[in-house]
Amino acid sequence: MIRRIHRHVRTARFIVYKETLVDYKEHLWTFIGSFLGIGIIGFFSSFYFSAADNLFLIGSFGASSVLIYGIINSPLAQPRNLIGGHVICALVGVTMHKLIPHEIWLSSALAVSVSIVLMQITKTLHPPGGATALIANIGSAKIQALGYLYVLSPVLSGAIVLLLVALLVNNMTSHRKYPNNKKWYKVWRRYQR
Repeated sequence: MIRRIHRHVRTARFIVYKETLVDYKEHLWTFIGSFLGIGIIGFFSSFYFSAADNLFLIGSFGASSVLIYGIINSPLAQPRNLIGGHVICALVGVTMHKLIPHEIWLSSALAVSVSIVLMQITKTLHPPGGATALIANIGSAKIQALGYLYVLSPVLSGAIVLLLVALLVNNMTSHRKYPNNKKWYKVWRRYQR
C-alpha cells in the first residue's frame, strides 16, 4: 500500500514538474507573434483614425492572439475557427443589434448565445468570437454605425492579419507547426464525398 502511494506521489511530482517547465523559446515566439499581429493591426489603423477612434483593434483580437500564438495546437486556434468564428459572430452581433436596437441587454445576450450555437453547428468554435458579437452591440457609437461593414473591417481584415502573422511566425522554427491541418483551406474537398 505504501509503495503504491509513493509511486503515485512520484508520478504526480513528475507531472507537476513537466507542466511547470518554462520553455523560453516557446514564450519568445508567442511574444513575437502576438506583438506583430496586434502591432500591425494597430499600426495600419493609426493612419486612418486617432487613438480614441481606433476601430481596427477590437478586444477579441487579444484573446485570439492568446490562442493562435500561445496554444497553436488547440482546435480552437486553427484558421477555420479563427476566421469563421469571428465572421459568424460579427454577422450575428450586427444582425441582433439591428433587430433589437433599443434593448442592449437582450440584443447582447441573443448575439452571444446565437453565435455560440452557430459556431458549434459550423464547427468554427473560437471563444473570442463571443466577444466579437458582444462588441457589435456594446461597442462605441462609431462601431455600431459601421453596421455590416463591421464584419469586413475590423473583423475580417483583422482576423486575416492575425492569421497571416500566425502562419509566418508559428512556422519559423522546427518545433512549432501551424496549422495542424495543412490543407485547412481546401473546404471544397470535404464536401465531395
